[in-house]
Order: sequence, then structure tokens, then C-alpha cells
Amino acid sequence: MLRSVSSNWTLNAIQIGVFMILTPFTFGALGSEAFGIWEVIVSTAAPIQLLALGLPMATVRAVSGSIHGDDPDAAERAAGTAFSMTLILGLVAAAVGALLYGGLSALLLTREGWSGLSPDAIRDARLATLVILGNASAGFALALPYALFDAHQDFVARNLIKAAGLFVKLGVTVVALTWRADLVILATVQVGVAVLEFGIAMVVSRRRHPNVRMRPRPIRWHDARGLLSFSIFAFLMNMGAMLAFRIDALVIGLNAEPQAAATYGIGNKIFDPFINILLAIGMVLMPLAASAKSKGDISSVREAYLKWSKIAATLVLLIGGFLMVLGPAFLSAWIGEGYDEESGQLMQILMLSFFFFLPIRGVALPALMGLGRARIPGFGLLAMGIGNLTLSVLLVGPYGLKGVALGTAIPNVLFAILLARVACRSLDLSTRQWIGYAFGKPVAASAVAIGALYAAESTLSITTFPQLILAGALYTCLFLALALSYAFAGDPHLDTAPVMRRISMLSKRSR
Repeated sequence: MLRSVSSNWTLNAIQIGVFMILTPFTFGALGSEAFGIWEVIVSTAAPIQLLALGLPMATVRAVSGSIHGDDPDAAERAAGTAFSMTLILGLVAAAVGALLYGGLSALLLTREGWSGLSPDAIRDARLATLVILGNASAGFALALPYALFDAHQDFVARNLIKAAGLFVKLGVTVVALTWRADLVILATVQVGVAVLEFGIAMVVSRRRHPNVRMRPRPIRWHDARGLLSFSIFAFLMNMGAMLAFRIDALVIGLNAEPQAAATYGIGNKIFDPFINILLAIGMVLMPLAASAKSKGDISSVREAYLKWSKIAATLVLLIGGFLMVLGPAFLSAWIGEGYDEESGQLMQILMLSFFFFLPIRGVALPALMGLGRARIPGFGLLAMGIGNLTLSVLLVGPYGLKGVALGTAIPNVLFAILLARVACRSLDLSTRQWIGYAFGKPVAASAVAIGALYAAESTLSITTFPQLILAGALYTCLFLALALSYAFAGDPHLDTAPVMRRISMLSKRSR
């Protein structure tokens, strides 16, 4: 499992690198107004993704269980049925997209606060919306081949394809927006890269996994019911995630001018690659749990849950501690001209909730899904999303963008508390035992490192990128030294004492 997660983290590192380059470049090329419109367009297309009904996740689980149950015919039936169903759902999504386009044109682009847009800006926004809605409708089928890689736990090949797509996206976006900086060009690049990745993924999948081919099959009720019985809960999870993290820009757009959506988007955008680091664990843990369940081996899932919960908590404390102390300075140096100080404040509010949410989302939720216990995660994430939307709508008026951030943060924490208890109970673990193991020593170690970083920030003026990089590197070294020598020393699932002894021996030899 460590090799697969490491492969996912390598992809995350590439995603972060591309993200670090593209976000300020796009912001600078488009300007704050057009960038804010782009955030709203992407938010408008988010509901389309719900119509996938969770089929990609259900396909991973069904194919994985069939492969490890030595039933390749069932695996191919599941993959083919899922492909046929996504094609049908794509047509439904196109019809829904037409309604969303009409709603955007009628309710948003003509409302007060947006009426000052030029005719060219409105035309570009409408065309870009059509392109993005079309991409979202086709995205069900375009993303499905990756389900076969996940089911076979073939993460290295999968990540190489995705990494290639990221580099293509980086190069084409820079060239295209340098040539002509408008929303239509940006939207077209997204579609082109998605189609290219789909073609490559299909070819590679057929060569590496010839026994399970991704091709349309006649839909039989028995096979479809098996997918839908699980995918409905994945659908609820996707709906909750969409309401929690993808609709905020639309809520802001309906209550303020485009620049406000850009301010919130900058403060929130840093969490996309952060979340992906934790999802890299879940991508591997869910099929592992499904395979273990088919063999009746729950103890291996319990061990993996404990070990990766502690690793996830340590990563969140490491990255989150830096963001809480130096996040605003980092955003200012990263975005440059046009940066709004409120973006940093919003990021800190959201980060407080992600200390609770991310370890649960990255480990507990995929473990439960792999075990087939998807009801509570599905309904829980849906409730979190509805709570987010409701609170954001209620708080955006009196508290502005900070109200939207609080509307996201509060449900995040409540969901994390609920799911932690459910996961521990499902794996015959004491919640107190799990908290003590996963968070006890990492929190103590992080308190020392974060305290040192805060002291440095209070004493010195850390504002430029070189200063931030140096401070981040020293903070990371201190944090990792504390984690290796204290948080994980003597750990029953991941003991770092041998690593520390080897480091000590090398240090002595170097003298």
C-alpha cells in the first residue's frame, strides 16, 4: 500500500507544482474580474457532476471485489454496464446543463453588480459556460477508465497518465492565454486535455488489463442494481461535497460582484491540492478494504486504518500549521499584485476546520466505503453539504465572505466527529484509543514546531518567497525530526526507531 500511496503523492507533488504556476498566471492574465467570473462558471457546472450517480466509485468497488474474488467475467460486466450507464447519464446531464446555462444567463449575468460587465465579457462568459457544461456532461465517461486502474491498484500507470495530462495542460494554458487571454480559450483547454487523457487511458488500460475491457454493454438489471445499490451512497457523498466545496462561489456571485468570488477563490484554492494529498490515501485504502472484506480479513483493514490515520493527522498538522502561521504571507507573495488581505483570513478560518475534516475524509470515509458501510458516510456528507449551503446563505449577508467561510467550517467539524465514531465502531476500536494513537503524539510534536514557526514570524519579517521557502524548509525539518524521534518512535504499526538509528550512524561516520 505504501508504494501505491507514494505514487499518488508524487502525482500530488506535480499537481501542486502545476497549480502553483497556473493559478497566479491565470489570475494575472485574466484579471480579478474575469477570474471571479471563471470561479462562478466552474461553480455553476458543479451540479452536473452529481448526475454521475457515484458510478466511478461504485465501479472501482465492484471491479475490485470481482478481481480479487477470481471472477473476471463479473468484473467486465460491471465495467461495461457502468460505461453504458455513464453514456446515458451524459445525455441527461447535457439537458440539465442547458437549464443551468439558462439560469446563469437570466439570474446572474444580468443582475445588479454584474451589469457593469462589457458585452464582450458577457459573451465570453456565456460561451465559456457552454464549453464547461459540455465538458462536465462528457466527463462521466471520460473519467471512467481510471476506475479500472484503481480497481487493479495499478496506481503507477494511472498517475503517469495524469501527470502527462498536467504537463500538457500547463504548457497549453500558458501558450493559449499568452496568445489570447479570455474565458473561452481557458475552457477549451480543459476540454482538450480531458479528451487527450481519456484516449491515452483507454489504450493503456486495454494493454495492461486485457481481461477487463471498458466498452459499452447491454444494461442488465441485475448488474445495474449491483452498481446502483452502492453508487447511490457515493452519489450522496458527491452531492454533499459539491454543496460543501463547489457552490460557495455561486452563493457569493448571487450576493456580490465578481471580484468577491475571486477573493474567496484565492483563499479557498490552496485546499484543492491539500485535499488531494489525503485523497491519495483513500484511493488506495478503499479497494484494499473491499478486497479484505471479500476475504473476511477485517483485522488488516483495522491495522491500515490506525496506521494511515496517524500518518494523515501528521501531514495535516504539518501543512496546516504552516498555513495558519504564514499562509496569508504565502498567498500575498504567490498572487502578487491584486492580492486581497481578506483571502488570507478566509484561508485561516477554513484551515481550522480542515484539521478535523481532512484526516477523516482521507482515511475513515474510504475505509467504510470499501467495507460496504456507505450509508452513514453518504447521508453524513450530504447533511454536511446542506448545512454548508444553508449557513453560507444565511451568513453571507451579515458577515460577508467570512460568513461563507464559517458556513463551510462548522459542518466540516461536525461531520468529522460523527464519522470518526462510526468508523471506530465499525472496526471494533475504542474512539478514545484511536484519538490517542492517531493524534496524541503528533499534536504534541506539532505544537513545538508550530510554536517555533510562530515565534520566528513574530520576531522576523517573513514576507518574500525566498524567506517563506527558507522558513518552511526549517519548519518542516524540525517537524519531521520531532515526528521521527518522538511521534512515531516505538510505534506498533510504523516504528521509525530503526530509521533514526541509521541516521545517527551516518551522522557519526560523517564526523
